[in-house]
Amino acid sequence: MKKLLFGLFALGMIVITLSWNWEKTQYVPVDKKEVVECLNMETQQAYQLEASMPGFAAMHPNPVFVNPENLLGKMISFEAADGKQASAYFIPAKKKSNKFLIVIQEWWGLNDNVKLEADTYYTDLGDMNVIAVDMYDGKVAATPDSAMKLMRGADMGRMTAIIQGAIKKAGPTASIYSVGWCFGGMWSLQTAILAGPQAKGTVMYYGRPESNMDKLKSIQCDVIGFFGNQDKSPSPALVNEFEQNMKTAGKNLSVNRYEANHGFANPSNPSFNPTATADAYAKAIAFLKAH
Repeated sequence: MKKLLFGLFALGMIVITLSWNWEKTQYVPVDKKEVVECLNMETQQAYQLEASMPGFAAMHPNPVFVNPENLLGKMISFEAADGKQASAYFIPAKKKSNKFLIVIQEWWGLNDNVKLEADTYYTDLGDMNVIAVDMYDGKVAATPDSAMKLMRGADMGRMTAIIQGAIKKAGPTASIYSVGWCFGGMWSLQTAILAGPQAKGTVMYYGRPESNMDKLKSIQCDVIGFFGNQDKSPSPALVNEFEQNMKTAGKNLSVNRYEANHGFANPSNPSFNPTATADAYAKAIAFLKAH
């Protein structure tokens, strides 16, 4: 009897031990949504890594600051998708309109140069609300070194939430358009992806293209891009790849190339090319009005 009881006790201990070891080797199921979000971040993170390098900073000399008078808009607050407050420079349409142009800064931040660009687009487009989002939450860089520091510490998830919040503020029936330069050019294309069927037209100036084919296939509006043949980020080869990927995805992309360097459309950049800028701007306005 003692041997039987001892055997049952030993068997029980073996079962408990095996059960404990099995539980230790089980892993928490992976959330599919988290995987998708991770994949969706690849382009943003690639830009963040590149923009944190001295070679990239060398393409961005100190901006020439302007002190504009009588700006047309004012700063507003709105709720981002992460539940936190975000801000933007906003110019409401003179007459009630459901058309919203989201303007996205360069890597310097929402400075007066970007506000002036927002004013210019507002003036020439007419029936359009213009909202220049503050992607850095109030921070503005004055030198390449300070811009690199901002970029290294940037939270791409927060920036996505800001764009989503701006789209939500425009409303569920709003027609969403976007324009941006460099960092903003990349986010202008991402805005088209995030806006889904509300996206009606996207303008990107020398921004890093999206390479994820699933994301490109999700775009539901036409895209126009302006790039410099002397640019290294994005390089002409990367632009060619983007053009081919958009064609493969069945999307309408108009690519315009200029014998110009990075930042050619920024009057505050020493690489400013007035001829290329004028041509690109005329085409951007015509594109937006046509859509």
